[in-house]
Amino acid sequence: MKEICVSQIEELTARLCVSANINLEPSITAALAEAEETAPLARSVLGQLAENARVAAELRIPMCQDTGMAVVFLEIGQDARVTGGGLYDAVNAGVARGYEEGFLRKSVVADPLRRVNTGDNTPAVIHAEIVPGEVFRVTVAPKGFGSENMSALRMLVPADGRAGVRDFVLETVRRAGANPCPPIIVGVGVGGTFEQCALLAKKALLLDINGRHADPFWAEFEGELLDEINRLGFGPAGFGGRTTALGLRVLTFPTHIAGLPAAVNISCHATRHATGEL
Repeated sequence: MKEICVSQIEELTARLCVSANINLEPSITAALAEAEETAPLARSVLGQLAENARVAAELRIPMCQDTGMAVVFLEIGQDARVTGGGLYDAVNAGVARGYEEGFLRKSVVADPLRRVNTGDNTPAVIHAEIVPGEVFRVTVAPKGFGSENMSALRMLVPADGRAGVRDFVLETVRRAGANPCPPIIVGVGVGGTFEQCALLAKKALLLDINGRHADPFWAEFEGELLDEINRLGFGPAGFGGRTTALGLRVLTFPTHIAGLPAAVNISCHATRHATGEL
């Protein structure tokens, strides 16, 4: 059995917090460069976003002032054992350390209504999954709330079908407008239960924007939704154009005979995440 000390987890988490906030995914950088825009203002906005990402990586500074609430995904091998302390304590210590060492904004309040800042961007939102083998994988996905606030979940019914999911996704993006700082990336979760479909939508944001669902039915749906979103015309920064979204991915899960849960998690172009293993 592989043993992993909590000090290693803290160190890795801290490093990933910094990396995720300063390094934009290469696929997103490429998408900004390849976006087909004819309007001068739209092209200018895309160019500024690309330049911002370049400067952030070069100077090792955050690409956005909203360095997000830390969402941490743990993949823990069933043959791996954590030693030396509490797993979640180590993750939160790593987040606190990363946000301090990286000069990242601390945006978490301890209570949703009383609004007192915790001072170190903890606690993180932690999702742990048991997987085969000895792997211990950490993914840190800082999530800014300009886009998070535009996300939505709806408990559709089976009769709503494909059209109902399509209309819900488009309605959510249309209502968001320029608020999530387009061009956006859209994660869609369909199936499971109330909480499961929301998690699916969040995890969909971790996928390669150039990929497609393994099932051709859903792959076609991903392409259809992305095309329709871009026909909405909001464009970069909401100034109009063809590039409202750089990518859209769907994750699905079996569901109950009486249900059709659907969730949309919207992210700005700075869909940040970094992964490491121990």
